[in-house]
Amino acid sequence: MAGAEPCGRTDRSGCYGVGAAMKAYVFVHVAPGKNTGVVEQLRRLDGVKSADICWGLPDIIALVEAADARALQDFVLNRVQGIAGVTKSDSHLVFEK
Repeated sequence: MAGAEPCGRTDRSGCYGVGAAMKAYVFVHVAPGKNTGVVEQLRRLDGVKSADICWGLPDIIALVEAADARALQDFVLNRVQGIAGVTKSDSHLVFEK
């Protein structure tokens, strides 16, 4: 289709997160004894919809929303991984119909 975006739409709404928020579950691993402080800091960040301490691994699961893939990448790499005590994170994108 001439002029169509890669996802088959011409208006770009919903295409690769453009025009709609992207969501991801971010699995956060923390240093021993740091769970409470890290989860409190995560809950204060704009874009974190929920953050909960878990038994086992990961230590914390956070639901994060961002405007697009680049914003999500920046958020995880700089805001989440920038919290003292965070040792590792794994992001799992949510795909909605």
